[in-house]
Amino acid sequence: MNTEIIANFPADHKAGFVSIVGKPNVGKSTLMNQLVGERLSIITAKAQTTRHRIMGILNGTHNGQEFQLVYSDTPGIIKPLYKLHESMMSFVRGSIEDADVVLFVTDIFEQHDENDVIERLQKSEVPVVLIINKIDQATQAQVNEKIDYWQEHFNAQEIIPISALNAFNTDRVFEAVMSRLPQHPPYFPKDELTDKPERFFASEIIREKIFLNYKKEVPYSSEVVVTGFNEKDDIIVIQAEILVERATQRAILLGEGGRMIKKTGIMAREELERFFGKKVYLEQFVKVEPDWRQKERMLKRLGYDE
Repeated sequence: MNTEIIANFPADHKAGFVSIVGKPNVGKSTLMNQLVGERLSIITAKAQTTRHRIMGILNGTHNGQEFQLVYSDTPGIIKPLYKLHESMMSFVRGSIEDADVVLFVTDIFEQHDENDVIERLQKSEVPVVLIINKIDQATQAQVNEKIDYWQEHFNAQEIIPISALNAFNTDRVFEAVMSRLPQHPPYFPKDELTDKPERFFASEIIREKIFLNYKKEVPYSSEVVVTGFNEKDDIIVIQAEILVERATQRAILLGEGGRMIKKTGIMAREELERFFGKKVYLEQFVKVEPDWRQKERMLKRLGYDE
């Protein structure tokens, strides 16, 4: 850590790592985007959308005290079927080990199958705040029932019912985190929003549109690699390679006469322009890379290592 940065901040400055963990599709990414105030994590209705650990950095002043919160959105905890899944779970383990506070996110529809998440958290000495998400889709009686269930089955320091989508009670989550945050100098420069480079977010935005436009195995068998990112004064020129495992998946991605890939590209370009705040020229190429989810060297090239 830069000693000059440490010297420039008051002794009571608060800083820490806050890891957001839970099963797939409980709203972890939506919650982080709300807490950070920026759209950093991609969001779709499909499970297992998040594959990496994505940090969102929030700086500010709370009750006259400066702080830096480093939130981590993490992949949903699953039993690995591929080496890709093993790498994803290593991101989760790392985020729990690093954490000063853990937000364990469940939702109003959970089916009491959280044992693998609970097992990981019970091995940690980090304070855990349990979040019950999606309460906008439930009655107050159902919310009370969930709170009673978790009070009986999990030793959380606090239980907070929220609707991340509607930003309901997310201010209470922030207060819960701040009350448990240690005094520490900032870990990152105050003007940084995330630990990921622009290429990463370009690839994630394209991958999100694949999840939105295709069904069945195609989104899960796809990966996006940004091979070119050339930013000019008035435009960003992006070249992206979409990897799939089989020729049949490539055909589905392209669609008849290339119509599907064109539709996906238009949606991605519009989102990229909103994200980067300038015009984008996007080129996409689809390449077959057999069994890429099982190849360690390929996964390392794609950034699936801590």
